[in-house]
Amino acid sequence: MFLNNHIKKVYMPMTETAFYILLCLKKPNHGYGIIQKVEKITDGAIHLTPGTMYGSLSKMENDGVIRFVREEDKRKIYQITELGLNILEIELKRIERLYKNAREVMKNEI
Repeated sequence: MFLNNHIKKVYMPMTETAFYILLCLKKPNHGYGIIQKVEKITDGAIHLTPGTMYGSLSKMENDGVIRFVREEDKRKIYQITELGLNILEIELKRIERLYKNAREVMKNEI
């Protein structure tokens, strides 16, 4: 998939906020649900504030990496798009490469 310069500039490398939002939107969810899920999967190490969350969701929707699915109980439900999945995969490969390289260096220097 072609990634335009704007998408590359904004999402590569990805911020932790963007990473966790996209990861949490593999299944439809709303902003508060994402905040709760991120705290759970990071054991409370990362706390997304509502201002950060809703600003990020709006920007990500405008960039086409997530899409509005429906409204439930006055909450907007979003899901990752194909573009968002591609960006997430690229980021996961980058993180895996960083981890592999760091492990190799650490192993060889001990």
